[in-house]
Amino acid sequence: MFASRLRPFLLAFLPFPVFAANSGVLFTSSVTYCSPPNTLLIQQFDLKYIAQNQSITFDITAESVDSNSSVSANIFVSVYGLSLVNVTIDLCTILAGALCPLPMFGLNGSQSISLPESLGVSSRIPDIAFRIPDLEAFAQLTLTDIVTGEVKACVQATLSNGWSTRQSAVEWATAALALFAFLAAAWHSARSHAVLPYRLLDLLQFYQTIAATAFLSLNYPTLYRAFAINFAWAMGLISSPNSRLQHSIDTMRALTGGKLANSTSDAAVGLVDRRLSPFSTRSTSSFSSQSVLAEPLVALTVPANGTFSRLAASVDGTFSRLAVGGFQQLDSSAGQVQTVTSDSSNVLQAGVPIYVNSIHIATANAFMTAFLIGLIVVAIALAIAGLLYGALYAARRFDWGSEETRYKLTSAYPGYTKAWALRLGLVALSPILIFVFYQWSLKDSWLSVLLSVLTLLAISALILYPVYLTLRLVRRESPEALESNVEHLAAHGPLFAQYRTPRYYFFLPLLVAAFVKAVVIAAGQGSGMAQVVVLVIVELATVLAHVVLKPYASRGGDVFSTYLAIVRLVCTGLMFAFVESINVAAIPRVVIGAVMAVIFSVGVIVLAINIFLHAGVNRLWRRNNSARSPSRQGSADVSMLEKGDISPIDSQLENGSHSRSPSRSTGSADNTYRSHH
Repeated sequence: MFASRLRPFLLAFLPFPVFAANSGVLFTSSVTYCSPPNTLLIQQFDLKYIAQNQSITFDITAESVDSNSSVSANIFVSVYGLSLVNVTIDLCTILAGALCPLPMFGLNGSQSISLPESLGVSSRIPDIAFRIPDLEAFAQLTLTDIVTGEVKACVQATLSNGWSTRQSAVEWATAALALFAFLAAAWHSARSHAVLPYRLLDLLQFYQTIAATAFLSLNYPTLYRAFAINFAWAMGLISSPNSRLQHSIDTMRALTGGKLANSTSDAAVGLVDRRLSPFSTRSTSSFSSQSVLAEPLVALTVPANGTFSRLAASVDGTFSRLAVGGFQQLDSSAGQVQTVTSDSSNVLQAGVPIYVNSIHIATANAFMTAFLIGLIVVAIALAIAGLLYGALYAARRFDWGSEETRYKLTSAYPGYTKAWALRLGLVALSPILIFVFYQWSLKDSWLSVLLSVLTLLAISALILYPVYLTLRLVRRESPEALESNVEHLAAHGPLFAQYRTPRYYFFLPLLVAAFVKAVVIAAGQGSGMAQVVVLVIVELATVLAHVVLKPYASRGGDVFSTYLAIVRLVCTGLMFAFVESINVAAIPRVVIGAVMAVIFSVGVIVLAINIFLHAGVNRLWRRNNSARSPSRQGSADVSMLEKGDISPIDSQLENGSHSRSPSRSTGSADNTYRSHH
């Protein structure tokens, strides 16, 4: 039933990559205790079901340590919150009482077993379960004492089919697009009508928006959380399962009063709060308790030596170590399966904890990771600035090029570097605010807190000082002075140069919105509904500001920026479905998560197309038109002017007019696209 409900939606709304899958395979992706182990101890449990030949391959290390327990076994399988299997078996009533009381045994091995067709396993697992990205399913085995009712053992294992919306190829592709945009923007930023520097900011901030939408205290479908993790690098969250950087941060925190959990190479899904996906369940009459699995269990025998025997007439008889190679090792560093209960300190709550631990970054390491990655970026930026300065010095020293060219480049260097420093600050603003405020809420390492304060002061000075200079210039003179003051425009233009002169202040509401979002995300952890409500208000206000003020110098700029704002608003509004108190069923949540992923993916594609166009395609088109008649050339200039590709001044220069009338410089300056840097 769940397959018929889910198939038409996911297959229609998932055009983005979901590679690296094993067709027709289900396997355990994590194993945890759901109660403290008293009877059954497990060090490793890797299970793999192959639909093609209906076989199960397992690699297990476990032992029974209580020989005086008579127990019943409950097997529970949940798929997207629906109870697919819920079976309770009294072990004393099968195998002639051989399992009553439960014998002591030790098991350490791997094997492949073919399942008899009489089990009907293939008919109970729909085909869609093998193709849905980020399958939300888990199995639970509970052993209960039939006399006292005490739970002797409880083990949970999440199931996966290998398909996922999280792909390293997507991360590399988005990073490559950002690198291309940066190189093109660095080259074009010396041109008066350059659009690419602002598109670079739009692209990186859009990446950050996608990542930050998974930071809220919401019950996200695993599909969307995995999709958002593709953009974690844009927030400065870069790590690996055995990262030396994370180990260094763990050590630093331990030496400076940190007491929260360290980073781990294990899968985070096993530690997710049991109220959240993939563990959240919803009872339904469509999947009632069944006993159909009790009959096949009579084929099991337990010999005196305490090892499992084969399923009757279904044993391959050979170990399958090769098949185990693709399994995920469970807590290989600690050598034991963790216990996760409602009272456990290792439970990952919704929001930032689940997100960062999914990429092997401890909750308390989030700020320090972004901080250190930021330092690396700053070091690279300083190195590039140093190389440019060295090149200019060498040009002066050895008389490279003409004297006029050397003078122009030397004069432009200070403003050029200041402008790019400001752009770097604008890109880093959102991650720094979010993780600084979040670090303060943890109250962990005093050194992390100190560094977060210093970082906040640094980013504030980097951005607020140009803001102050811009507002002071306008107050002392006029908004038109922002265009006439060439030095100020060159150094601080990234704040206002893309807007019309009367709307120079439009950067202020955007900065305020970034601050409010960071406070809501960091300080609102645990209050998902409040977070979504405030963020919707902020995004709605941003859209209205775009529509009412029309701040950009061209209609195309207004339309493009408004489109991105609407995308953020729509996706933020859709997150109401993830609020726990609303209790939306798992399947609708997955569909909504897929819709959000598609909307954001389309937004990235639109940004990529826009960047490529401004990087050269439109220039080639302009060059082809230059060979045409003057009238056709004039029409082309008008068309590009409407799209914001050139400024009115550039259009006049290209047509041989090098003078600006007073009326043009005053009355029409509002419509001038003043992107000089």
